[in-house]
Amino acid sequence: MTKFLLLFCSAVLTLYFKVQTSPSDKNTYDIYALKFGERNNYVQMENEAIGDKSGDSTKVFFMYWLLKGKYNGKIILVDAGFTIDAGVDPKKITFTSPEKTLVGLNIKPEDVTDIIITHPHWDHIGGIDLYPNAMVWMQEEDYNELVEKRKDPEAMGFNKNDIQKVRDRKTKGSITLLKGLRDQVILPAVTVFISGSKHTAGSQYVMANNGKRNVIIASDNCKYYRNVTNMLSSPATSDQKAYIRNLRTMKQYVNGTTDLVIPGHDPLVFTKFKTVAKDVVEIITE
Repeated sequence: MTKFLLLFCSAVLTLYFKVQTSPSDKNTYDIYALKFGERNNYVQMENEAIGDKSGDSTKVFFMYWLLKGKYNGKIILVDAGFTIDAGVDPKKITFTSPEKTLVGLNIKPEDVTDIIITHPHWDHIGGIDLYPNAMVWMQEEDYNELVEKRKDPEAMGFNKNDIQKVRDRKTKGSITLLKGLRDQVILPAVTVFISGSKHTAGSQYVMANNGKRNVIIASDNCKYYRNVTNMLSSPATSDQKAYIRNLRTMKQYVNGTTDLVIPGHDPLVFTKFKTVAKDVVEIITE
């Protein structure tokens, strides 16, 4: 009887995920990862995935993501990268202004309709002022935490220049602050999920469908594939158990295909998928 109940619950859960995540054809997206920078050194994987014993090291890529509506006209960025006002040391980090990577996809900065910010660390939010017509979507908890840390933002991984950028957008009405629901559809068939692992106060990840499969843009809620394939938390969280719970949830939404849980800084993203322009890959599966 117990075995039957477990099988029944598993079948119901599988059906739930399929029903909840199957958009109409008109709200599917071409999904891309765009690299605009990298650290010039390697980092040890054991410092990025707690418990990893492989001895492996990895480069750190800086990237953001694009959801281009196949039929609905939406051009959505997930995160916005950073610009020169982040003040990075060129001996440590090499980068180009992130909007330049859109050229290979024939997209202009003014074409971008929306930007979903997964969290407001300097390397994910600094480029929001590059896209004049975009509505920025951000968790209210993250907005408040960023603004409240204006006296010492660097201690929290924030940039003081980004504080003024989000405040200006609030004044202009070009930022929407989300109210902390566990998951919500904010744009056509685009769902955001609160991670709860407290990478930042309101850190979130994003799900959309490429016409065949669900894709999770995890950002720093899964920094490297090693996190999700081995179920290992990042140390950059105050709740490691919640981090791992999120990884399991992400895997369920992509039916266990961990390649479609797109991590925030992993160079492997650019070897797993087809290159369609310089430093751009399309997140697509057969």
